[in-house]
Amino acid sequence: MVHGESTSLLVDLAQEYYLNHLNLGDISKKYKISRYKISKYLQEAIDKKIVTINISSPFSRSHNLEDKLSLAFPNANFYILKNTDDIAHQNDRFYSFAAKYLQDLIDGKKLIGLTWGDTIYHVIDSFQTISKNNMLFTQFMGGNGKNNSLAGTMRMVQKAANKYNSQYLTIDAPLYILNSAVRQQLGLEPAIKPTLTVAQKLDLIFASIGTVDSINSIDTWRDNKNLLFPNVDSNSIAALIYGRPINKDGKLLITEDNDKVFGIKLAQVLEVPTRVGIVNDKFKTNSLKAVLNGNYFTDVILNEPIAQKLITEL
Repeated sequence: MVHGESTSLLVDLAQEYYLNHLNLGDISKKYKISRYKISKYLQEAIDKKIVTINISSPFSRSHNLEDKLSLAFPNANFYILKNTDDIAHQNDRFYSFAAKYLQDLIDGKKLIGLTWGDTIYHVIDSFQTISKNNMLFTQFMGGNGKNNSLAGTMRMVQKAANKYNSQYLTIDAPLYILNSAVRQQLGLEPAIKPTLTVAQKLDLIFASIGTVDSINSIDTWRDNKNLLFPNVDSNSIAALIYGRPINKDGKLLITEDNDKVFGIKLAQVLEVPTRVGIVNDKFKTNSLKAVLNGNYFTDVILNEPIAQKLITEL
């Protein structure tokens, strides 16, 4: 064939395959060309720029802001969703964005720990369904006390496991237990000990950030703050991370002896190699800064307004 005829054939085959969505078998019958040659012609059409393939992603990352935050907080990786004019769907876009990058981080991991909250709930809801029978999702701390909420701890673990068709473990106990002896003995109970044992070997944790308002939203915790955090002024609490209060510099406001959290120790949490924080609330900017100052997250997924505000306040 002369060059013109050759180009014309490449165009025809490309249109049949990419635009008319005919499979190789149908094209082979129509043009009396083997499937092998059709595959070669389609590749040739790409090589000669007759066919160009563009993949449009609904997400754009703000690499400029990511670089700025990486300079300020070199121990964390940042994934920042860039703003668009679609204000009406910005929350849905963020949840899908966070789900995509979180699932990328989860890929290849086997033991996954998670916390709770509305943001975590919506991110899990946006997960792509994947079958990973060898994975396991688990709590690594007691429950937040919102047992009737869809964003409660135990339901969250089950929801995540369902997205991966995998197993899950829960801890049927509260987040805080004041009595040290009870806390220690409960951890040895057959219904709980296996979960805590697994939680000490986690590959990845994903969590949100708590605040004093998180405590105040639950009557039991609000009425006993002075017992949960002995000798801690509520005004000095910049954030709650993994259930523990920290100040604006990221310093823990309680000692290990005064730690009332039921679950694995904070030192064990910080040994988990990948700890992902997800933040979608601009009112938590100062809390996020405190958490980053303390190096509690290795990876952070957030949106552009929070990133800009965080950089402005640095």
